[in-house]
Amino acid sequence: MKKSALFAAICVPAFLAGAPLAAKTLVYCSEGSPENFYPGVNTTGTSFDAAEQIYNRIVEFERGGTKVVPSLAEKWDVSADGTVYTFTLRKGVKWHSNKNFKPTRDMNADDIVFMFERQWKEENPFFKVTSPNHSYFNDMGMPKLLKSVEKVDDYTVRITLNQPEAPFLANMAMMWSSVQSKEYADAMMKAGTPEKIDQEPIGTGPFYLVQYQKDAIIRYKAFPEYWAGKAKIDDLVFSITPDASVRWAKLQKGECHVMPYPNPADLEAMKKDPNVQILEQAGLNVGYLAYQTTKKPFDDVRVRKAFNMAMNKKAIVDAVFLGSGVPAKNPIPPSMWSYNESVKEDEFNPEAAKKLLAEAGYPNGLETDLWAMPVQRPYNPNARRIAELMQADLAKIGVKAEIKSFEWGEYRKRAQAGEHQMAQLGWTGDNGDPDNFLHTLLGCASAQSASGSNIAKWCHKPFDDLVTKAKVTTDQAERTKLYEQAQLIFKEQAPWFTVAHAVQLKPVRKEVVDFKLSPFGRHTFYGVDINSK
Repeated sequence: MKKSALFAAICVPAFLAGAPLAAKTLVYCSEGSPENFYPGVNTTGTSFDAAEQIYNRIVEFERGGTKVVPSLAEKWDVSADGTVYTFTLRKGVKWHSNKNFKPTRDMNADDIVFMFERQWKEENPFFKVTSPNHSYFNDMGMPKLLKSVEKVDDYTVRITLNQPEAPFLANMAMMWSSVQSKEYADAMMKAGTPEKIDQEPIGTGPFYLVQYQKDAIIRYKAFPEYWAGKAKIDDLVFSITPDASVRWAKLQKGECHVMPYPNPADLEAMKKDPNVQILEQAGLNVGYLAYQTTKKPFDDVRVRKAFNMAMNKKAIVDAVFLGSGVPAKNPIPPSMWSYNESVKEDEFNPEAAKKLLAEAGYPNGLETDLWAMPVQRPYNPNARRIAELMQADLAKIGVKAEIKSFEWGEYRKRAQAGEHQMAQLGWTGDNGDPDNFLHTLLGCASAQSASGSNIAKWCHKPFDDLVTKAKVTTDQAERTKLYEQAQLIFKEQAPWFTVAHAVQLKPVRKEVVDFKLSPFGRHTFYGVDINSK
C-alpha cells in the first residue's frame, strides 16, 4: 500500500474517533486529488468538487437544478439590448481566515473585478500565478466578449459586453467565476507568496479548508458566519480513494457516506445492501474519442469516417457500461434541449470502412496512437478497456493502434496541446446550455487555444458560424435550429467517435439526508444532513 493511501486509511477513522460526539461529520470518498484550489485554471470535476465547498459566485445554480439564482449578488438588471449587466452585491458577506491572513473587510466589488481581471488582463500580477491557462474563460470567448467590468460602488458591479450573449448568466454561474479575496491576494503578493491564494484558499463559501494532504485527505469545517446560514454538518472530509472497489468497500463499512463513479459490475451488490441507496438520473455528459484533425491521417474526413464505421459502438458500451450508459451519436446528451434526433448514426461496417480507408490512400491500413485516460470519469468507467476494444476493432481493418497513457494532469495537458493522434476524453455539462458543449468543445476559439478543450483541434467554419450565431441569438427556438444544423455538420465531418452518455449513479448511505444529485455531476454538501445512530 502506498504511504499516502495508508495515511488516508488511518487518518479518516482516527479523525472520526477524535471528533466530539455532538459534531456531525460527513465523509465523501472522492476519486482523486485536486490540482489546486483555483477553479479559474481547472477543468476537472475532481478539482471543482474540492473548490466548490470553499467559494461562491455572483450567481449560482439552484441546488439540484439548472436555474440561475442570485448568490453573492442579491439581484441583477440587464439592459434592453442585452449587453449591460448590473449586479447588486449582498452586504455583510464574510471571508474565511487562515494562518496566512485575517480579512479586515467583507466581500465587495473589488473582489468581483479581481476575479475577472485575473483571468482577462495579462498585466494583472495574478494572471500567471498557478497557471496562465484560463481554459474556460478563453474557450467561452470571454476575452473578446467583455468590454468592461467596472466597480460602480462597493456593492455594485457593471459588466458591459461587446455583443449580446444568450448563455452569459448561465456561464457566470460556472466554477471559473468563483470569487477570491483581492485583499488576501494583495497580502500574499506583498509577502512574496502569491501562489498561497490557490493552495491555501479562503472564500465566502459554506466550508473553510482545514487540511489538505495530496492523495490522502481534504478536511473542511462548516463556516459559522456563512451568509446563507451555517451548514447542517460540522465537519466535511474528502477521503481520497482512486479505486472504485475500495470506495465501495469503505461505503459498505460506513467509513464514508457518499461515493462517486461506482464500478458498473458492483451495482447489483449495491442495490442489495440495506444500508445504501443509489441515486440515479440521466447524465448531462458525453464520452468520446477525439481525432487530432490537424495531423495526418486524421486531417482527411474519409479516414475519420472509416474509423467511426470500424468500431462497434454498441458492443463497446454493452461490455463496459453494463447498462449504465447509452451509445452516443451526437456531441450533446439526449436530455439537452436542441438535441437532434434526426441525425443518422454511423453504420458499423468494417468492409465499407476498409474501402473508405483505401480511397483515402491507405489500402494496407496504417499505424496510429490511441490515448486512454488513466482514471475513471463520470462519462467513462474504464477507458483502458474501451481502448482495448477499439484497438481490436481497428485491427480488423488493418489499423495498428498503440495504446498510450499518462498521469491524469499530464494526459490532459498533452491532449490540450494536441500531441496525440487519437485521445479519449469526455465532458460533463456545466450549465445546461448546448453552447457549453458545442462551442466550448468544438468551436474554433477553443481549437486555436494552446490549452483549449477542443482537443480534436477541429476548426470548421460552417460549424463555427452556426454555434457563434447561436450565442448572440436570444430566441431559444432559433437557437435550437442553429444547434440542430451544427449537429448534422458535426456528424458529417466526424471530429470525434462519440462513445456514450453515462447515467449518473451515486451510492449514498441511508443515514445521509437531503443529498441532491447535480445535473452537472458536482458534489455539493451545503444543505446535506446526517442522522446520527
